Amino acid sequence: MNRVVLVTGACGGIGSVLCKRFVEQGDTVLALDIDAAALRALVAQLGEAHVTPVAVDLGDAAAVQQAVAEAVKTRGPVDVLVANAGAAKGLTLATTDAASWQRDIHLNLNGTYHTVEAVRASMIERQKGALVLIGSVNGMAALGHPAYSAAKAGLISYTKALAIELGRYGIRANIVCPGTVKTQAWQARVDKNPQVFEDLKKWYPLRDFATPDDIADAVMFLASPMARVITGVALPVDGGLMAGNRLMAEELTLESL
Repeated sequence: MNRVVLVTGACGGIGSVLCKRFVEQGDTVLALDIDAAALRALVAQLGEAHVTPVAVDLGDAAAVQQAVAEAVKTRGPVDVLVANAGAAKGLTLATTDAASWQRDIHLNLNGTYHTVEAVRASMIERQKGALVLIGSVNGMAALGHPAYSAAKAGLISYTKALAIELGRYGIRANIVCPGTVKTQAWQARVDKNPQVFEDLKKWYPLRDFATPDDIADAVMFLASPMARVITGVALPVDGGLMAGNRLMAEELTLESL
């Protein structure tokens, strides 16, 4: 499609698939990640002609502005931002302290804000742009990781603010909220319980989980002209998890559902 697409968290399980998918459809990718070595490997895989590495810490607003500005000088202004970077530390309130709370909020919420700010003025000037944030079902319900969840809930509200304030400039903003996604980020839990995915299936109406490609499908649609009048939407990609609780419904109705 010959667009310039900025993807944050570009080297993660979802981010690397996003970069590959955008390159495959003819876009140029600015791949932003804190891991410079992983970025070099990603560029080697996808090709220097298609991918520009942007090694920067999203927590540093000034550094993000500068790094994106440098990449734009050679590749052109950003048409699409996919704010994908994120991570979770504290599993519960009991295991969360002030430092881990600040860390999760700063990366997941503030880091996304810093990224949007790096492209917002250019999109306004050009009167076009698509912002696709990656949230989580944790921002919609209490599912553990309280600081991470609070940040993702904040992103849903932030997305709506972006939609209503930037719509007049032809800029759309939407957020994709994945449920469980089988990525390397789950490895510690798999090591602790090799049956963790089988145990979780009962909570998902489709009895299945999203893959990184499923998340990419949703992002590619929201970033495309097919979604030209869709903005301010929080889209769960979660196998039906947010639709309701079948197990509780069975106990309420005393019927098998």
